[in-house]
Amino acid sequence: MKEEKQGITVKKDGDFSEWYTQVILKSGLADYSAVSGCIVLKPLAYSIWEKIRELADERIKKLGVQNAYFPLLIPESLLTKEETHVKGFSPEVAWVTHGGNTPLGERLAVRPTSEAIMYDSYSKWIRSWRDLPLKLNQWNSVVRWEFKHPVPFLRTREFLWNEGHTAFATREEADREIEQILDIWKDIVFNYLAVYGVAGKKSDKEKFAGALATYAVEFIMPNGRAIQGPDAHSDGQNFAKAYEIKFVDRDEKEKYVWQNTWAITTRMIGVMVAIHSDDKGLVLPPMIAPKKIVIVPIYREENRKDVLKEAKKIEKKLQSFNPYLDDRDEYSPGWKFNEWELKGIPLRIEIGPRDIEAKSATVVRRDSGEKEVVAIDALAKKADDILKDIQRSLFSKSKKMFEEKVARVKNMKELAQAIEGKKIALADFCNEESCEDSIKEKTGASSRVTTDNSGGVCVNCGKKAKSVFYFGKGY
Repeated sequence: MKEEKQGITVKKDGDFSEWYTQVILKSGLADYSAVSGCIVLKPLAYSIWEKIRELADERIKKLGVQNAYFPLLIPESLLTKEETHVKGFSPEVAWVTHGGNTPLGERLAVRPTSEAIMYDSYSKWIRSWRDLPLKLNQWNSVVRWEFKHPVPFLRTREFLWNEGHTAFATREEADREIEQILDIWKDIVFNYLAVYGVAGKKSDKEKFAGALATYAVEFIMPNGRAIQGPDAHSDGQNFAKAYEIKFVDRDEKEKYVWQNTWAITTRMIGVMVAIHSDDKGLVLPPMIAPKKIVIVPIYREENRKDVLKEAKKIEKKLQSFNPYLDDRDEYSPGWKFNEWELKGIPLRIEIGPRDIEAKSATVVRRDSGEKEVVAIDALAKKADDILKDIQRSLFSKSKKMFEEKVARVKNMKELAQAIEGKKIALADFCNEESCEDSIKEKTGASSRVTTDNSGGVCVNCGKKAKSVFYFGKGY
């Protein structure tokens, strides 16, 4: 019997970075690849991504969005049409310069984002107000090369996402969609990933290159660092003017469209893992877990047949939870318990000869480790109740952690202390880029999002503040 050591060997609150890497690798979510900064999404991670994609796809289609696909390769002449946009992405672009051994007449960018290639088509397709709104979305991968310290899921050179690109006749329609998209993102991350964050507006310095404004859901990691989640960009008419996306309106006047872009990425898998998991390994919220229950039969050779028979009956009763019956003979029950804790399945059901006699089974929660003996006939109802409680509990713990890691500060000394204490500072801010640069130079903290206006004075320069901003070190 082969039972190799495979558990987590460091503490979450000790060496967070090493702990996170071990959870990702040892739980079977992902692995490193031969390409620096790129990871392999193993079936467990990809099935979680499929669920996120399914949830998002269903919701955006209700807004009238249709899926499409545009080329991976973007001619340099298209990418450079919007100056601010290309300047923002130029350090991150990977270029194709040869076809085989033949130099190309024009460099082709490997998609860092698709505005350039999509809006070339939009300029041909949109002619009249009757062509609007145009709401297209792609599910694809993008490549962004410029960074030194890749972190699985959180910062990789290639990642999976969606990118919605919509065009409207009026700004009011575009602004309304931003609100709808943010509601979708909050629904998915709050109610399925069980991760709490705040949705707000980014500063002009931190907004998407080429946009009028960027809105995002921001999260706080257990190590006190901030990380941006799904977002929505109000692009105004910037891209429309660069790519000549115009239409003849009802008043017979030619006008530029108003545009939005928005996305959710595989980064959210990493955020979810970091916030919920523990020193035993991965913890998955039931609403996102591919398999919600594992059944572990406990037997000796003389009663193996009877125990497995009852375990299979339980498996059949619990089909709605997509259970996994672990009937492997080469591993002991204790080894299996540890393995499934490492892999994060929300609920474990143990069944042995004595349980069969008592017509009961032992149910173990992954989040808290609490055990409960439940009558076999009541397992389906009890499992459903416990899984719902795990989901609620994980979100509640996430929200509590977020709130505990936010410090309301009144001056730079307090802001610096908050950052040194691995917290996020909430401060009155003047919204000036020079002041933002000064804060980062003094503390290493960047602005994250704002959710409120301010009647106070800026934490750094003392001038009248316009907003209350979250500041923190980020990924």
